[in-house]
Amino acid sequence: LICTMLVFLMTPGLAFFYGGLSRRKNVINTMLMCFGAIGLVGVLWIVAGWSLAYGGDGSSPFIGGLDQLLCLPVLSQVLQAAEGNAADGAVYPQIINIAFQMAFAAMTAFLGIWLLVVYAPLAHMVWGGDGSFIGDIIGALDFAGGDVVHISSGLTGLILCSMLGRRRGFGMVSYRPHNVPFVALGAGLLWFGWFG
Repeated sequence: LICTMLVFLMTPGLAFFYGGLSRRKNVINTMLMCFGAIGLVGVLWIVAGWSLAYGGDGSSPFIGGLDQLLCLPVLSQVLQAAEGNAADGAVYPQIINIAFQMAFAAMTAFLGIWLLVVYAPLAHMVWGGDGSFIGDIIGALDFAGGDVVHISSGLTGLILCSMLGRRRGFGMVSYRPHNVPFVALGAGLLWFGWFG
């Protein structure tokens, strides 16, 4: 639970970090996009993201299954625990793992379709357990999200920048960060949240 809260703290950290780096006219839009990702990803993660990332029987090394849609199996586990019938050997409720992984997805994703098409399959390939392509077959370890979070976001950003081209007025107007204390505060929150 503590790690989940720390990772969720990184989203306001991103809002401050990006808000401080952007122009004054773009600060509100930039910060609200970071917080909007929590709402959008929160819904999509429960509906299908969790299932695509961690569902299935392990037979596909590239994507999970559809057996966890709407997190229905986990909902039944939560209801059983509320009745005092917790599953034998359960260290903690699965809902905590769903929230933890959703915090990473919310910090990474900017578009709903991207979450389902890029992030969830990549999370399965890296963190999906037995039979996952990158984590099990190749044997790469990714404890802090270097593959799933940073490489996927960076590569997506590079592709989008290449497609969109230069910004209007590029090189003609001086571009300075709006608020350096926001950048420092955001970097501090990101660093603190990273410990999650």
